[in-house]
Amino acid sequence: MAAEISRRTLVELIGRIGGAATVYSALNMAGLLVAPTAYAAPPALKPGSGNGKRVAILGAGIAGLTAVYCLGKAGYQCTILEARSRSGGRVWTIRAGDQITETDSTQHVEWQSDRDIYFNAGAARISSHHQGILGYCRELGVPLEVFVNENRTALVQFDSQFGGKPQTVRRLTADLRGAIAALAAKSTPNDEVVQTVLRIFGDLGRDLTYAGSPRAGYGAGDDVPGAANRRGRLQPPLPLDEIAGPEAIRMALALCFAEAWQQSPTMLQPVGGMDAIIRAFDRAVGSVIRHNEEVMRIERIGEGARVISFDRTSGRRSALDADFVICTIPLSVLEHIPADFDPAVTYAISVGAKLYFPAVKVAFEAPRRWWEIDQQLYGGISWTGRDITQIWYPSHGFNGEKGVLVGAYIWSHDPARRFTAMTPAERHAAAISDGERLHPGYGRLVGPAASVAWAKIPYSLGAWIEWETISGARQAEYPILLAGDGPFYFAGEHMSYVTAWQEDAVQSAHYTVSQIAERVEKNRP
Repeated sequence: MAAEISRRTLVELIGRIGGAATVYSALNMAGLLVAPTAYAAPPALKPGSGNGKRVAILGAGIAGLTAVYCLGKAGYQCTILEARSRSGGRVWTIRAGDQITETDSTQHVEWQSDRDIYFNAGAARISSHHQGILGYCRELGVPLEVFVNENRTALVQFDSQFGGKPQTVRRLTADLRGAIAALAAKSTPNDEVVQTVLRIFGDLGRDLTYAGSPRAGYGAGDDVPGAANRRGRLQPPLPLDEIAGPEAIRMALALCFAEAWQQSPTMLQPVGGMDAIIRAFDRAVGSVIRHNEEVMRIERIGEGARVISFDRTSGRRSALDADFVICTIPLSVLEHIPADFDPAVTYAISVGAKLYFPAVKVAFEAPRRWWEIDQQLYGGISWTGRDITQIWYPSHGFNGEKGVLVGAYIWSHDPARRFTAMTPAERHAAAISDGERLHPGYGRLVGPAASVAWAKIPYSLGAWIEWETISGARQAEYPILLAGDGPFYFAGEHMSYVTAWQEDAVQSAHYTVSQIAERVEKNRP
């Protein structure tokens, strides 16, 4: 009961600060929104069970690639239509020489060509319990490495606290635990066992007070323990009333973020960029993907369907007939494609189309890995109350010459909208200005920038869906799409209860493949 009250109080406090949209974003990104679902393993389809059945798959993102991989093994005749020149959708790794096209601008990425110079503009980490996507990495031979999601050396900075000076996660966490443990110890004067636990938990002294701890770290220079007579000197504890200042709720989220189900260690990433997964899928499914093929219309033809598409390279239109269509196109894009859907399905799509989050990322090439050399920051995430929200330090290429720093990952609505409205050059300048609060001299430390405002990326028009931002949408419209519509089925991260992860696109594809397989088996003569 206590945990339930605590969560309710947290939600109410966040809502008071930022409104319903901020509540949803914070809890969704922290993995606190719903109880985790069981892993949905790939459906066990009999070889040859799909012989003679044609399936059109719209979109070569994770859901589309998963679906064609599963169906192809069972003999289904599959074709993927993908409007982009690449597979992956919102799994997008950007490198030197790439072009970022938004609805009103184009950026040319002026970075050096190097194996460690890349930027995962979309999906960037995999939880260790995401057994669907990890299973495909294993099956397809995609090597993985650790993604450092939490680093106690990383920084937390809010303008209204500590005079705007950033503090390390290590110091804030240790001093907060110490202060709370000392307060709790006073309320249990006759319970020796509880006091012992609190003494260990908060690193309290024999008198059950907190006067600082090595857990909080040391200062710099001669204050750090070393050889000979350098015993080291502890930093004085930060006052509890200042830790719990005006930004206390966001401070708590930053300190507890990596303890959430979806964010807890161990986190992983493919070696060489997230698109290593996409390249492996591309190799596995062969020539069934038709790139640069934009869907123009979706029609119902008898019991089956026809998809009219436009080849963006040749300028030709073509028609693809199929027994089934799996549509993985984001609802924000699908709403603009004429289709013979049931009116209830069309309405559900129109509702879902309004619920996509406009996340923004900004990345900087740095000719020198100063975060490692000067500040001992090997991976991890720093937090700020400024619009950029987070700075990510790369979890690959350690001790290398150069690297790419994610200088902004914005997943709060108002800051995301402000950055989306900017030109790329304005975004980059704003990210440098905010970054200065964490790293003085930041503008001289970073080089050429690249940014992605997902609400402006064609064929995506948003980063992920947030069904709960409109009351009742999850209960009313979501089930309509989940049920499908004749020959039409819907899959993707938007067809799951924990959105914004590759795992949910995988599990959604498994669910849809099972629906089709069951239907085929049921109708078999």
